Amino acid sequence: MDEDFDMPVPEEMNGDFDLPDEGPVLKVGEEKEISKQGLKKKLLKEGEGWDTPKNGDEVEVHYTGTLLDGTQFDSSRDRGTPFKFTLGQGQVIKGWDEGIRTMKKGEDALFTIPPELAYGDVNDISKDGGIIKKILKEGEKWENPKDLDEVIVNFEARLDDGKVVEKSDTVEFTVKDGYFCPALSKAVKTMKKGEKVLLTVKPQYGFGDKGKPASGYEGAVPPNSTLHITLELVSWKTVSEVTDDKKVIKKIVKEGEGFERPNEGAVVKLKLIGKLQDGTEFLKKGHAEGEELFEFKTDEEEVIDGLDRAVLTMKKGEVALLTIAPEYAFGSSESPQELAVVPPNSTVYYEVELVSFEKDKESWDMNTEEKIEAAGKKKEEGNALFKAGKYARASKRYEKAVKYIDYDTSFSEEEKKQSKVLKVACNLNNAACKLKLKDYKQAEKLCSKVLEIEGRNVKALYRRAQAYIQLADLDLAELDIKKALEIDPNNRDVKLEYKTLKEKMKEFNKKEAKFYGNMFAKLTKSDSPDSNKTAAKMQNNKRRQQA
Repeated sequence: MDEDFDMPVPEEMNGDFDLPDEGPVLKVGEEKEISKQGLKKKLLKEGEGWDTPKNGDEVEVHYTGTLLDGTQFDSSRDRGTPFKFTLGQGQVIKGWDEGIRTMKKGEDALFTIPPELAYGDVNDISKDGGIIKKILKEGEKWENPKDLDEVIVNFEARLDDGKVVEKSDTVEFTVKDGYFCPALSKAVKTMKKGEKVLLTVKPQYGFGDKGKPASGYEGAVPPNSTLHITLELVSWKTVSEVTDDKKVIKKIVKEGEGFERPNEGAVVKLKLIGKLQDGTEFLKKGHAEGEELFEFKTDEEEVIDGLDRAVLTMKKGEVALLTIAPEYAFGSSESPQELAVVPPNSTVYYEVELVSFEKDKESWDMNTEEKIEAAGKKKEEGNALFKAGKYARASKRYEKAVKYIDYDTSFSEEEKKQSKVLKVACNLNNAACKLKLKDYKQAEKLCSKVLEIEGRNVKALYRRAQAYIQLADLDLAELDIKKALEIDPNNRDVKLEYKTLKEKMKEFNKKEAKFYGNMFAKLTKSDSPDSNKTAAKMQNNKRRQQA
């Protein structure tokens, strides 16, 4: 990348001048390497005197930035205003700081800046030239903030003439809400922790054709102004949606250790504070000296659903703030708690620290006998939940039961028989859950799994037919029902389902006949021979449907 600088002549300085310690002696047109990192300088026009700027001096320059292929990406000359900044303060790339320190007032030079001293990546992050990002300092790791995250930044915004219009340290804001101007929220989503960048922001991502009036310590931004923003992403708090409906939100205050998280059935120990919207504490556990930690078993309805789900996403040592809507908290009923009463329909807030957890034993840690025993236990738990009308929770139990015994190659012949019985029962019961939950596609898949094991299982045929009816696959439903009646002609449930199916088919045929009738009527209004042929064909189809 090449940079061409022209330093305007400042006011004359009084006193004697010392010869500069740095900077090679160059003739006009001569080029030399002036740093160990490979920075090259070509003198285009002699400056005046001997004095050169030092770190801390404010300098004013005109520049044109190009890539090695000649592509221009920035130019103060195009804007007609020189760029002003303080040398050695991290406001520009290292190559600028090092190169400009060798220049005299009024000098023109061409600098070829290697990647180590350049911007790193020069990115058009808005994809329309509106926000150009130049990396001044690389960040850590690989993560970037997301829309819900709360970021802490340092930034300074200048106009083309170098005038500072806003400078703030440790500003905190939610990415999607933004701060100062639209460019900041777009830029931070591309940054890593600790990364420092220089943004060139066109008016459409700044303050547009209206500009911004001065306010307090903030300077005015004239209409249609380009901004030069030095932005550092200090840190951020990760905010995530625990539930798909966005009604349980988790904000990480302190990162946890490692990668392990509790599984369903894990025993967890927490420090816990529960609050209402007005700050009233209704629960506080594990904070007093010598007080026992708050302990519960996940996925057992021992705590409110929102807390249960959120803890499954945490790591050991993590501290998080939870916002839980009434649907995942105490619902529409008043709920007396240890320190206060939670009113009906309350959104509640928890501060949670996951001190430790002991995971429920996973299938790979079990021998074959333990796997069959665990599958049987989960099946019974599922049955109890189904009877209580808790179909989603029951479904999860049946799924877990099948996982224990899915891979049975190491089972003995007797264990394989037991495993087969359990698989059939759990998949059938899970299909019944899915039908209740109106997840007909999954119900069909579960019944098909059972029929792969037992092709003449009447319950599987019956429940798959129910799913097919809801999915409007009436022909497939009829095939399953007829097969079920061949196997068990007197099955009352299957007979009733066949009656339902016939009514659905009759209703479908009526709708189809009406559709063809309307089409036929429209076509017969036309006099063209082709239309008459099509109408005749439609009439024949209609007759066949009614036959």
